[in-house]
Amino acid sequence: MAAHQELEIQLAQKLASNEKPIRTKALKKLKKYIYVRSQKATDGFTREEMLKLWKGLFYCLWMQDKPLLQEELSNSVSTLIHTFHDVNGQLLYLECSLKTFKREWNGIDRLRMDKYFQLIRFMFRQGFEMLKSKNWDSSVVARFLELFATELLNSGNDAPASLQLHILDLFLTELAAVGSSELSAEQNLRFIEPFCKTATKTKDWTLFRAICNSIFSTIIDQAPYAIEDLLKELKAESSDAGRELYAEQDNHGSGDSDTELPFDDDNVLPVLQFDYAALADKLLAMSSQSRTPSQNRQKIYKIIKVLQDLNEGIFPQDGYPEEVSTDEDDEMFGSRNKIKRGSKGSI
Repeated sequence: MAAHQELEIQLAQKLASNEKPIRTKALKKLKKYIYVRSQKATDGFTREEMLKLWKGLFYCLWMQDKPLLQEELSNSVSTLIHTFHDVNGQLLYLECSLKTFKREWNGIDRLRMDKYFQLIRFMFRQGFEMLKSKNWDSSVVARFLELFATELLNSGNDAPASLQLHILDLFLTELAAVGSSELSAEQNLRFIEPFCKTATKTKDWTLFRAICNSIFSTIIDQAPYAIEDLLKELKAESSDAGRELYAEQDNHGSGDSDTELPFDDDNVLPVLQFDYAALADKLLAMSSQSRTPSQNRQKIYKIIKVLQDLNEGIFPQDGYPEEVSTDEDDEMFGSRNKIKRGSKGSI
């Protein structure tokens, strides 16, 4: 054990070196070390050892200049998660990255912040890729979400607010980039369950508003595109006769047909499918508990109303009911026009 600890310290020091050749060599050595050591079922990394390595990785990026080289390094660091042979090591790697970001966050200067934003995005992208490689196994997803909630959402997590905001902002985007074509609405609901739980019990108003803006409002904003994608999938799977009918409409239709959708594969961002009724029911059940702060409940009920409308085919773009409209300073539904997908319009 002592020999391992000594090696981790040495690697961390070399990863944080002022000399790029030393850092590059140390990163290659670390990858080999992880590969070899993680093969041993009885000799995995401890949390203390992994935190030492992650401190070296953190300052490895700190020392790296030039955007293209920073992107290359962030990609190398994030893909190290796939070098581990078991899910325990992979989750520990992700956990220690979050612990390191939390510990070092307030010391990052403004000029270096962008490269850490990028590294965090890459880490979550590869974390979702890891779940995909496990075929979205429910037990592994549960462990991932428990780790995520413990480190970033649950009370006493000590995460800086700006770090939380950044991760909330990228969560659905990166999940969709990896799993939109595979994940079902039921699975997607599982992924946002931690946000539902936090929104119904947190007294941190900043965190609550961030969850509403980055998670719930994004789901609502993307609803028309999610339905477009679903109809496009049904179109692709239809019978020969059905495909001929669509082709005839494409060739002869004037564009006014209710069944015609402005599909455009260029500049299209993937979105996740959701069962809006199921999400509304989950939020209603959770927010009805006595522990939910009254101001949280008031805002959540507005979200529930919009989700119920979506389930009935009523889109927010069609106009808000008076009781669901918000004040100018209420950002919860203030991002209505932020989603752009090529030249698509809403349904």
